[in-house]
Amino acid sequence: MRWSVSVVAEGDREVSPAEVVELADAVAGAGGIASGIGTPSYGAQLLVEADDRETAVELGTAEFVRAAAQAGLPSWPITLIDAISEADDELGELE
Repeated sequence: MRWSVSVVAEGDREVSPAEVVELADAVAGAGGIASGIGTPSYGAQLLVEADDRETAVELGTAEFVRAAAQAGLPSWPITLIDAISEADDELGELE
């Protein structure tokens, strides 16, 4: 099952546009998008294949940490992790 996993890390300075572009490049392979320009945080939304939410969160978090390191971002504490399955997302659209 496909999952969309959102992860945000917060720190002590504003993230530059160039840093977010680097993060976007690093998460592109995972169908990801990046955010955080001008804020004291950076984040990404990634697509992962997993059987359950717990595994999706683990895979998404690992990919986020890898991408942030590749982008040269500081290893700030992760403050938000959320995951929604493709099936749950479709149910939400029907309501």
